Amino acid sequence: MQKVPLSDYVLANGQSKTAAELGMYQSAISKAIKHGRKVNVLIHDNGEIEAEEIRPFPSSSKRSDSRKDTDVLIQQ
Repeated sequence: MQKVPLSDYVLANGQSKTAAELGMYQSAISKAIKHGRKVNVLIHDNGEIEAEEIRPFPSSSKRSDSRKDTDVLIQQ
């Protein structure tokens, strides 16, 4: 298994392809990178990929009423 920062994976593969591989929207990839979220893409030996977000535990983030900063693990 190989761990690659999301920003590096996107540079090599593009936002659209990365989003499709992870089963999410391109805009979510863009937002994660724009906001500097610490996300690693895990490339398994069989070629499957998934992503994990590195966050402190317990998280002390404040939630807005518009769900602007929703805590979501990016997974396939």
